[in-house]
Amino acid sequence: MAPSPAPRSSNRLTFAVLATGAGVFSMMQSLVAPALPTVQHALHTSQATSTWVMTAYLLSASIFTPILGRVGDLVGKKRTMVAALVALTVGCLLAALAPSITVLIVARVVQGIGGALFPLSFGIIRDEFPGHRVSPSISNLSAVIAAGGGVGMVAAGPIVGALDYRWLFWLPAAVVAVTALIAHRYVPESPTRGTGRVNWLGSVLLSGWLVALLLPISQATSWGWASIKVVGLLAAAVVLFAAWVLSEARSASPLIDLRVMRLPAVWTTNTAALLFGAGMYAVWSFLPGFAQTPSSAGYGFGASVTGAGLLMLPMLVAMFLAGVLSGRLDPVVGAKALLTTGATLGAVACAMLAAWHTEQWQVALAAGVFGLGIGLAFASMANLIVQNVPAAQTGAATGMNANIRTIGGSIGAAVMSSLVTGHLQASGLPYASGYTHGFTLLAALCLAAALAALLVPAARRAGGPRVPAAHGTTAGADEQVGLEQPMSR
Repeated sequence: MAPSPAPRSSNRLTFAVLATGAGVFSMMQSLVAPALPTVQHALHTSQATSTWVMTAYLLSASIFTPILGRVGDLVGKKRTMVAALVALTVGCLLAALAPSITVLIVARVVQGIGGALFPLSFGIIRDEFPGHRVSPSISNLSAVIAAGGGVGMVAAGPIVGALDYRWLFWLPAAVVAVTALIAHRYVPESPTRGTGRVNWLGSVLLSGWLVALLLPISQATSWGWASIKVVGLLAAAVVLFAAWVLSEARSASPLIDLRVMRLPAVWTTNTAALLFGAGMYAVWSFLPGFAQTPSSAGYGFGASVTGAGLLMLPMLVAMFLAGVLSGRLDPVVGAKALLTTGATLGAVACAMLAAWHTEQWQVALAAGVFGLGIGLAFASMANLIVQNVPAAQTGAATGMNANIRTIGGSIGAAVMSSLVTGHLQASGLPYASGYTHGFTLLAALCLAAALAALLVPAARRAGGPRVPAAHGTTAGADEQVGLEQPMSR
């Protein structure tokens, strides 16, 4: 029999720890981006080299998120989470002290280990919280994760302006170090464990195809889409992916149970995550640049880094509020409806940006609408995955969902970059049409995400159809989910 849920006060402390760790990691994804020109100048490097500060973080997080999610399922989520927090702290300290761009890139690789905080946090909530609190808590945590990316965009300018770019790492290091100590002392170790071992061959192959896929996509603008490096790596990604699928299918203890990934509610949610992630990350990456473009280009507002961040403030506020609200709406309308609505709002916002962007209030309004979409979609995606996979697969499954969203984001940002920078004015600035076409494409991707969300199966009540469990057994929907609520609506 599973231990009784921790007391309510303990749940609150546990949630505070999870939210702090995951929120800081999310913030680190976007906090550095506005400061890249400053970093480039301070460390005497080129623009092409400085972009590796972002690329290294992306690749590292993509590799470690699903692998450590699975490790947490096997050896303990609390233990693995503390290790991830320590790695994030060490990475921040190393980045703050980095004397060269090479050391800073290595530091960002170490920071990427913290990506495991997402699936581990969702797993701890599922294992430790009372059933009726799981969905609202996941929604609230998703709101914090989504808002963290917004905080990074808004806070970067003031921090660099008032202090120095190194404080972009000093401040998170202090917060995460304290969080790790509190987690070690007060967060309970989850009783739910998976069986088997880590499939290291699967881990190597997963790492290989993720790097071979994400690296050329993130560098395609500078390398050229038709270059040998891009084409060769994409071909290698296909081969490694096929080898990984074969390895996982034959393994008695797969890293990612492909039977779980084939569950209708899981693959449809992951498809929506891929498409919506493309729109979300592209908007995050290019809307600040649009605002900072001098008005002499025929568009843009000539905003500073801080001013562009403030223009994104409506998105930040809307993301958090919508994420928290979704936890209250989930029992009423269901996660499927929330995901569909969130993706639709994303499509509306991108269409607004494509059609109306001559005034700052128009961009701020569109950003707010997009923030509502992100808040609803983030929370509902996490809930749909958690509600539809076996408890022992929570970490690996939610980690893979986060990865799929990141892959979509990389593709969306790369395609948007090609559209925006494909044709430049004599001044070197992009034409307005590049942004218009880009935002139109993002609207189509978000709309496709909404259509994918409509394919998510309706809820199965207790005693419903039996589905494959993690290791070849079957379980009723109520046994597999382990929650008091229906799996989805």
